[in-house]
Amino acid sequence: MAKPSSAALTPPDAYERLAIRVQKIINSTSAQKAKAALIFRLPDEPEDEWQRLLEEIAENDNVTLAYRDDGGVQIFWVVPKED
Repeated sequence: MAKPSSAALTPPDAYERLAIRVQKIINSTSAQKAKAALIFRLPDEPEDEWQRLLEEIAENDNVTLAYRDDGGVQIFWVVPKED
């Protein structure tokens, strides 16, 4: 009998759960149409993981982050036209 892979048994860590949640928001139909998404850190998400994710998002070309007074982060992006 084959052993199940240990990767399949390992639940996602805090950063992976955060990234999956934010990815769903960014990939939503309304966000894709607007080329913008508003995200917030949830109380149970570690601040350092949140900052790491924002830094990684900001590294992408054609992406702008706007930090709001209410703690939210508005993400805007432009899809470059192909020649």
